[in-house]
Amino acid sequence: MKLSVIGTGYVGLVSGVCLASKGHDVVCVDVNEEKVRLINDKIPPIHEEGLPELLRSVLDERKFRATSNLNEALDFCEAVIIAVGTPTVDGKIDLTYLVQAARQIGAYLKSTNKFLSVIVKSTVLPTTTDVVVRQAITDACGGNISQFGLGMNPEFLREGNAISDFNFPDRIVLGFEDSKTREVLSKIYEPWHVDKVYVNTRTAEMIKYANNCLLALQISAANELANLAATLGGIDFMDVFRGVTLDKRWNPVRTDGYRTEPEILTYLVPGPGFGGSCFPKDVQAIRTQGQDNGLPMEILEGVLSVNEKQPEQVTKILEAHFGNLKGKNILLLGLAFKPETDDVRESASIRISEGLLAQNTNLVAHDPIATENFIKFSGVQTSAIRFIHDWRAEVANADAIVVATRWEEYKALPGLKVAGKVVFDTRRLLSPRDFPNSTYFSIGRRV
Repeated sequence: MKLSVIGTGYVGLVSGVCLASKGHDVVCVDVNEEKVRLINDKIPPIHEEGLPELLRSVLDERKFRATSNLNEALDFCEAVIIAVGTPTVDGKIDLTYLVQAARQIGAYLKSTNKFLSVIVKSTVLPTTTDVVVRQAITDACGGNISQFGLGMNPEFLREGNAISDFNFPDRIVLGFEDSKTREVLSKIYEPWHVDKVYVNTRTAEMIKYANNCLLALQISAANELANLAATLGGIDFMDVFRGVTLDKRWNPVRTDGYRTEPEILTYLVPGPGFGGSCFPKDVQAIRTQGQDNGLPMEILEGVLSVNEKQPEQVTKILEAHFGNLKGKNILLLGLAFKPETDDVRESASIRISEGLLAQNTNLVAHDPIATENFIKFSGVQTSAIRFIHDWRAEVANADAIVVATRWEEYKALPGLKVAGKVVFDTRRLLSPRDFPNSTYFSIGRRV
């Protein structure tokens, strides 16, 4: 099919490139001329594993291109996918870019007799597609609702794994408000042989939010219990974790006698809290929608409250150990909210660094690829932090090393001169056994 995708962020660009790799002809649209130039020059404006190679391939095959001309893209396509940002501002979702895109589509339709299926891929609250987007297009096109159909196709892409997640999904959710758009969605995803869930657009929207809220709930629940274990002492929460997850309802036994070890169990490993572009804003947005509709949303309030405070555990535990952190040399390893991405949005390292700076520590920080974004976008007083390229050389000068992101290269830490130092492994990347001559801390462990 001929498809246009509005937006070239993580969702838009990855979706467009992956759809092109499956044989569709795709045009991605962005108002940023520099991003359009970079994309057409085979340079992704975002960091994502496997994206440079796939972008180069679909451009070479002439299955994909980028443009800043929306009307040209709409002339070209049979269906348009909206994948613009929907940030959360003061706890509420901001639909500015989405409504703007819908109005532009409506204005285009007013000048033509063409029918378009408009498919929302941005993460939006239930009632957005069938009410907000419908109204914006209708108003702009002059009221001819027969010219467009509506669909909602939520993404389940993890940064750092987005290409793999798109090309090898475990399910595809296809929301639609009319039979033509249902047929379009079926045709778009015909190359994928996985479970496909056909529902109305409100249900599709709710599936995305329910998915992320339940995962965030697991993280905060595990962290709260881990904090209690550390407060009581004599408990390592990873021993608790193992005992709990041997329950076959969490971890079924296969016919060969081995456990399935599902990936969802990793959301029960305690740490400094969740971050990134999805969990924090999605939980906040659905919480606020519930409150606006007269529901207190008490569990989601708790999820957010625990997560907001969780990074404070690092400073609290280090302060309890040293007595006074003033003048201590702290090496912070990892600034991105997770490995394999340069995204620092809502990263736990933001609040960890703020807490350490407030205690007048000498803070040194490293990340393989996210340092520039941390300086630009974190909001932290980064002039007070010394950023380095060679973290291994800095270990000898540190009083404490804090591992905040699960980058593979930090697994080299046990082989360096860490004797007599404090190692705070917030992500359980390593093991206490790796540091027999060091003081090892982690979330949920005081033994």
